Amino acid sequence: MVTAYVTAPSEFASELAEALVDERLAACVNHFECRSTYRWDGEVVHDDEVVLLIKTTADRYGAVESRVETIHPHEVPCIERFDARDAFAPFADWVEDSVE
Repeated sequence: MVTAYVTAPSEFASELAEALVDERLAACVNHFECRSTYRWDGEVVHDDEVVLLIKTTADRYGAVESRVETIHPHEVPCIERFDARDAFAPFADWVEDSVE
């Protein structure tokens, strides 16, 4: 099991999460509102965003990354991978069963 950490504009996050679960690339997606500060095109930018924690499998992580990159509105979306080595075994099994 792995978790993809993705940030997305507030108005787009639910659509992205829905697509990943509907397409069985993710078992579930948690949403957390946040305020992001970053440098883009030489300027400091402040945006209201949503952090998405996307539960998937190691085998499907590449497909998740590709799908997020394809439909995300940002030119360079934040996509990071966290390996869940110590996940609760029944939860990890559920993730495996939920992702194709």
